[in-house]
Amino acid sequence: MPSHPTASLGIDIGGSGIKGAPVDLEVGHLVSDRLRIDTPNPSTPEAVADVIAQIVDHFKDVVGPTAPIGVTIPGVVMHGVVKTAANIDKGWIDCPMEDMLEARLGRDIVVVNDADAAGVGELHYGAAKGQQGLVILTTLGTGIGSAVLHDGVLVPNSEYGHLEVDGHDAESKAAASIRKLEDLSWADYSARLSRYYQALESVTWPDLIVIGGGVSRKPEKFLPRIKCRTPLVAATLANEAGIIGAAKLAADAQKVRGRHSS
Repeated sequence: MPSHPTASLGIDIGGSGIKGAPVDLEVGHLVSDRLRIDTPNPSTPEAVADVIAQIVDHFKDVVGPTAPIGVTIPGVVMHGVVKTAANIDKGWIDCPMEDMLEARLGRDIVVVNDADAAGVGELHYGAAKGQQGLVILTTLGTGIGSAVLHDGVLVPNSEYGHLEVDGHDAESKAAASIRKLEDLSWADYSARLSRYYQALESVTWPDLIVIGGGVSRKPEKFLPRIKCRTPLVAATLANEAGIIGAAKLAADAQKVRGRHSS
């Protein structure tokens, strides 16, 4: 693989797979194919850290030795500490993940919620590029993830998939997995999405909503059917959004650390 010493590395931890790739942040593109390794079972911090180390080693000749690394995780992250764990081992709860990985790898690490990373990716390189004001990205998958961005700045750890809508946790009625589980038509599913996005915009008043997740590959099936006042667009970075957003956040954080240390 050719060397890209200015690239940053993004790693996306999921319930079934851990994927990583170097990212050219000038254009927001992967500079090589992703490496995917099955998520270990059990997915303890130690076992997942071993996989992350494998991915970093795999790309050591592509990115420079001081390249920052962004890592996504399906959970709330506060100041580098994981606070919740969705679809991964509960041993992650209260794990100081950034410190653990920095000690292990000797690199600058940023750990971020997976939906937050996807939101940053879409803001800088995807469907929300150039958008000012309040942007909310939602990922429709097994559950509903969310990312809040204001004038290009991430407001982390929103949990808008858990809004109460008509007496129910929103993701229990409007996640993409529920459409398949209940064999909903696109019209019926879109009606549920309308209620969800109406509830979301009633408490946030966004300028733009970006809809990500697997369903974003078929926007014609549902997007025109959703009734709400906020402009809606489908995400464009697909499965690369988390990797790209994490790499972007890591590079930005490294620049800030450099300014503070100089």
